[in-house]
Parts: sequence; C-alpha cells; structure tokens
Amino acid sequence: MPDTKTPSATALVDYNAARDIVWGQCRNPFDALGLQQRDGGWLLTVFVPGAESVTCVTAAERIALDRLDDHPGLFITAFAEPPETYTLEAMADGYTWSFDDPYRFGRVLSDEDIYFFGEGSYKRLWKALGAHVMTHEGTDGTHFAVWAPNARRVSVVGNFNVWDGRRSPMRPIGESGVWELFVPGIGAGEIYKYEIIGPNGEHLPLKADPFGYGSEHPPATGSVVRDIRDPAWSDADWMKTRADLQHIDAPISIYEVNLASWKRAPGNRPLSYLELAEDLVDYAVWMGFTHIELMPISEHPFDGSWGYQPVGLYAPTIRHGTPDEFRALVNAAHRKGLGVLLDWVPGHFPIDAHGLGEFDGTHLYEHADPREGFHQDWNTLIPNFGRTEVANHYRSNALYWLEEYHLDGLRVDAVASMLYRDYSRKHDEWVPNKDGGRENYEAIALLQTTNTLAYGEVPGIMTVAEESTAFPGVSRPVEYGGLGFGFKWNMGWMNDSLRYMEKDPIHRRHHHHEMTFSLHYAFGENYVLPISHDEVVHGKGSMLTKMPGNAWEKFANLRAYYGFMWTHPGKKLLFMGQEFAQSREWNHNQSLDWHECDDGRHKGVQMWVRDLNTLYRATPALHVNDVRPSGFQWLEANDADASVFAFVRIGGTDDPKVVIVMNMTPIERTGYRIGLPAKGRWREALNSDAEAYGGGGRGNMGGVDAETRAWMGQDHSAEVTIPPLSTVIFVQDN
Repeated sequence: MPDTKTPSATALVDYNAARDIVWGQCRNPFDALGLQQRDGGWLLTVFVPGAESVTCVTAAERIALDRLDDHPGLFITAFAEPPETYTLEAMADGYTWSFDDPYRFGRVLSDEDIYFFGEGSYKRLWKALGAHVMTHEGTDGTHFAVWAPNARRVSVVGNFNVWDGRRSPMRPIGESGVWELFVPGIGAGEIYKYEIIGPNGEHLPLKADPFGYGSEHPPATGSVVRDIRDPAWSDADWMKTRADLQHIDAPISIYEVNLASWKRAPGNRPLSYLELAEDLVDYAVWMGFTHIELMPISEHPFDGSWGYQPVGLYAPTIRHGTPDEFRALVNAAHRKGLGVLLDWVPGHFPIDAHGLGEFDGTHLYEHADPREGFHQDWNTLIPNFGRTEVANHYRSNALYWLEEYHLDGLRVDAVASMLYRDYSRKHDEWVPNKDGGRENYEAIALLQTTNTLAYGEVPGIMTVAEESTAFPGVSRPVEYGGLGFGFKWNMGWMNDSLRYMEKDPIHRRHHHHEMTFSLHYAFGENYVLPISHDEVVHGKGSMLTKMPGNAWEKFANLRAYYGFMWTHPGKKLLFMGQEFAQSREWNHNQSLDWHECDDGRHKGVQMWVRDLNTLYRATPALHVNDVRPSGFQWLEANDADASVFAFVRIGGTDDPKVVIVMNMTPIERTGYRIGLPAKGRWREALNSDAEAYGGGGRGNMGGVDAETRAWMGQDHSAEVTIPPLSTVIFVQDN
C-alpha cells in the first residue's frame, strides 16, 4: 500500500531554489514554485512577499502554509498525494484576498508553436507571442509570451504584482528563447511590462511587449492587455469587391492623413477613432477620394516622429482610442466605399529604453555593428533581417494589420534605406554584402517574402513602396525577380514637376522637359504620383507657397499643377490640407486651417480637386492604362517657348479618349491649334480657369468641333483657348 502519511514540508525544500526565488534569480520557476514532486511526497511552494499568512484551499480541506522565516515571502506545505486543484488565500494587515497560483498551470504554447517559431515560418506569430486574454484549464486570465533568448530570467510585471519581478517569473521553453506565463485573474486593461535580467546578470530597463496589442498613453510606456477577439465587422460587401477596386486598372486616388492634426476637437484635443469614423470618412468620400492612407498609427513614444519611429508595431496608438475603436474607423470607411491604407515602418525603430533595442541585454532585434545597425539620419536602430525570428516578427506584423484590422494595403516607408547597405553613409561607414556589393540581401528577402505572404494570404490587398531610387522591379512579381509590391511611389515625377512649378513662368521654357521626362519611365513600374507630407514640412512651405507669382497666380499655378497630376499616368496621392491649398506649412501639433475653405480661392481649389476625382473615377481613359504605354500619347511635348503641353489619354477600344492641354505661362493662348485623335465634338469636361474654381472664366464655351486638318500627327484638329496658368481637359463625345 502507498504511504499516505504527509511528509515534513521543510524536509522537501530545495534551499538553493528557495534562495533564488527570493533573490529574483530563479531561471525556471516551474522547477521551484507550485506543486513539485520530491522524494517522499509533494511540496507546494508559494511566494507572496508581504503576506502574513497563506492558506491552500482544496476541495477537501483548508491548509495553512508554513512560512520560511529565512526566506521572506516563501510559504510551503506538503502533501502525500497532490490535490487535483487548489486556490490560495493570503492575509496581510487584516486584509484577505484569494487568487489562483500561476504555477499550477501547464504550458499554453505547443511544441508545434515553438517549432514553427524557430523555423521562422509562423505566419500569425501575434497569436502566440504577446498578451492574450483566454481561459486556460478552466480558469480566466492572460497568457504572456515573449522572445528573449539571452536572458537569465524574464518576468511579467504590473500593478497586479506591484511591479515586483520576483513574483511572476516566466517559464523558459527549452532552447527556443521563448518565455511564457499564464497569469490567472487578470484581463483586458491591465498594464504590464517585462522585467529582464540580461546574460551578465544585469537588470535591464523594463521593456514594453514587442507583440503588445495596446499601450499606455504617452509619455507613459507600459503595454496594455487588449482583447481583440470577436471583432464586429459589417464590411463584407467591400471585402468581396476590393480586389477590383485596387487593381492596376482601377482609379485609385489616395488622401494621406495624419490623424492627430487633420482636425481637432475643442481644447485642441485630437479626434478619436470613432469621431474620425464619421468626420474624416464622410469628408474623404465627399471629396471623391477612393482611399485614405493613414500615417503610421503603430504606437510611438514621440509625437514629433508622426509615427515613423514605432515602438509598438502591433498596437494602434491609444492617442485616438482602443484597437476595437480603430476597427470601427476602418469598418465605417469600408461601408461607404472607401479603402484604408496604413503606413508601415519596418526599416528602423527608436532607441527608447523600453523598446526593442538590446531587448534581452544583447543586440537581439538590431545589428550589433553600428555600421549595419544604427541609422545616422534618424538616430534609430536597424533591424537584423538576417535573423530568422526578426524577419518573422516583421512579416507577421504586416499580415496582422491586414487580417486583424481589415486594412486594404500597406504603404512601406523608406524602402530605399532598407535596400542599400550604404544608404546615406560615407564609403568607410558601411559593411558590404557577402559578394562585396551594396545591396542589402536580407532586407530584399524580407520585402519579397512579406509581399508574397500578404498577397497570398489576404485576397484583394495592395502594397506600395516609397522607394526613391532606380532599384529595378520594385512592383514586379517576386517570381520574376522583383520585390513584389503592387505599386511604387514615383518620386522622380514629384521632384521634377515640383522643381518646374516652383520656377517663375518666364524661366520655365528653359526647364520644359522637367515636365516631360517622367514619360520616359512612366510605365517601368506601377506608379503612384505622390504629393505627400514630406513636401509640406521642415521649412518647405505649403503647396500654395511653393507656387510663384502674386496671389491669383499662385492659386492658378496650383490648380494647373493638380490638373497635370490627375491626368498624368499613375495613381494619385495628396496629403491633407493641400486639397484646399492650405496657406501655411503643415504643423502636426494643430488642426488644418479649415476656416480657409470659407475663402473663395481656397474653396475653388477644393472643388477643383473634388471634380478632378470625379472625372478621374468616371473616365476609363484616365485610369485603365495607367501602367501601359498604350494609354498615353504626346500631342505637343516640345513647345517650350509657349510652355504648352498637350497629350492624349487612351482607355479601352470603346472608351472615349481624353485630350489634355496645359499652359504654364500667365499669357492666354487663343487660337492655339491642337491635334485631335478623332473627329466629332470634344467637350470641355474641366477647365482649371473656370470661375467656380477661382479662375477668370476663360475657355472654350463647352467644347470644340474637330476639323479634318492634320496637326500634331493627328488627322483632325481644332483651335482652342488655353487660359493663363491652366489645365483644360477635353473628352471625346460619343
């Protein structure tokens, strides 16, 4: 018969382990705390610093634990046979509380989880690491898991354990570097961090959770447990059709937005996600944009980084609300036919002590060599994409935003800085690749595999690269040697055309081909034409103040330029405020100057952009062949003396053609003959000089009739009026 006599608890104690618990040096608490089988019986060890007494409550009895006086906070009792389950009661200063012992629960992560993590193929890694509200072994609580392979000890700390890392040390899972702990009794809203002892025994600054779904309001830096299960989506119709709406042949017009400064509530408070779900969405829809693009909303410590130095890549910033409230913004946009893109920043992260830098006391996420791991321009750290777990972290993050928040695409920031090892470095400040070259093979592979994963797992999405060099094949499929992006920002078009527009018209004839050069490469990639926040900040002024001339000429120049942008091959992106010609440079600390829309000149630009969007979306010739040479033909590219440009946009075989004529001088051109690609009536669809837009009302009385007279390589032509500083758009009548 088995011996059922209860052994002496003190005889079963491992005093070395007891000392490590009290001193916070215990590497694997599941070898020391909770129920442990010992020779001669079972030992229950509980660590509750400050408690005067602890009681174990089983189905059959209540047992007062013995206190180890030489090891403050440790309480023990012994069993001949272990109880099936138990709870604990502690008492201090006359107050009694009950709790479940974290160290009586088994593992949450499976061997399969750990295998795929180590392999780097865990597609949805956010479902394993981070903080997850769950019911485990019949008990409600939160499961924490974090990767810190070089740590001696990792603990989760928060108000629930008075930020004492000795109380909730985590279980290391083999040699994987993953640590986990299920903490019963805590749930959504709990603030936490990780306390890590580094490889040399040093206590590191408390770390935020790399996979945390939520964060405290900055400047506080704790992670916050969020329950993102069971989202309330009602956007099924949009999700089924978005693939067609984001195709290279679709009209795509993007409104880039910084949520904190688009509009502010009384008291200069940023709008919430729920407020933006009404105000921003309705405005973007009214303006005719097809998408909004949000500057990074991943949690970031410094407002002045605008989100481009993220710490919490998995956390929508709390500045505007909770994850579910962010979902409500996306849902509202979708229900009104508006896509939502997110700026995604995988290329660097800040050096803030609570972030990824030296996460476990070593250069874990970043390169150790500053020639590879430190970004001199931004004072940030560069991820080591050659490390399997780091690459998995970022690939999974891209998928996370697309799946958990139904985002329609990612615009990837600073791709050029990722592609080249010598980016913004002197000749002796960078490390060549294994072949002695400047290409960053690991970052290239990360971008390729991320695009492959995103397009393969989430139907209908789009990815866009902000890439400022001539790197080949950015928007070509990976199987053909490309990076796999859907689109690429056309930085060359933006730089050349703005340089031209900023010149006094009297000098423009000497720079005529700055406006035409983009057509030499316009079809080498799937391009987006960007006028982004980068062009209206850091002393660059607003789009309006870039334009030369007196006040009337500035507005006319800007309207003409937008006309060129909306008719040039490529999708469109415009930063907020520029659609109504905001006078001052963008300031992230305050609202846009919406009062300027009460001024007829600013209102005129706003209505011009709105009508451009409407025409662009309704006219196949302006979008279906954006990425094909067959969709564009010059009529006049060389009239530098008059600063006149004329070209044709061509859609499908049966689609009406569109002819665009631009006059970039303040001199009206009357009787200017242009070639026309077909006979019949050509109506004046839009004219930037119309009185409704703040212009002089000069034009072509609704349209012109083609004459059978060859001109500009066409069989037909007509004399037209081109108002000063204007873009005029003619559409072929059926």
